[in-house]
Parts: sequence; C-alpha cells; structure tokens
Amino acid sequence: MNLRVETRTPREGVAVIALSGEADVYTSPRIKQEIVDLLNNGTTKLVVDLTSVEYLDSTGLGVLIGGLKRARERDGDLKLICDNLRILRIFEITGLTKIFDIYRSESDALEKL
Repeated sequence: MNLRVETRTPREGVAVIALSGEADVYTSPRIKQEIVDLLNNGTTKLVVDLTSVEYLDSTGLGVLIGGLKRARERDGDLKLICDNLRILRIFEITGLTKIFDIYRSESDALEKL
C-alpha cells in the first residue's frame, strides 16, 4: 500500500507522472486524482512512468484506461513508460498493448507526443 507520485512538466502542456511502489485498489485514487487535476488544469499530454512500479492490479489498469480516455476527450494523449517485464506482461495478457503506446524510455515517449 505504498505509492509515490511525482509529477513534472518538461514542456508546456506536457506532464510526466512518475509512479513508484504499488498501484493497487488502495493507491489508485491518488493516481486518478493526479491525472484528473492535470487535465482540468489544461495539461492534455500525459506520460505515466511505470518504471519503478512493483505491483499493478486491475484497479490501477482501470485508472490508466480512464486517464487515456479523458485525455483523448480533450484532444490529448496518455503514453506509458515501462521496462519492467513483469508489468509489461500484464498489459500483454490483458490486450492493453493494443490500446496504450508503451515506451522503454522517457525520451522515446516524449518524442511521440
């Protein structure tokens, strides 16, 4: 039940949300609130860095899907950074690799926004 959320803005209209720890039923509301706050403040291009996430459950996946939907409703996007094979496997098993653009590095993700 431990999650750290750090957000920074590398350029106008773009935010990188770095998560570390566990993204689960207990911590996912923090992630959702961060995404909603950024979108409501006009930041429509989001990158969620899952590199330091140790655990991701269905609630965490749902928050990411909701964030992608909300971003696209505002003509934005939400991309993921993940190099953890165990977490990537979750996206593959659930078929979410077809929905999300997943990159291995922040520079690759930012380049595609």
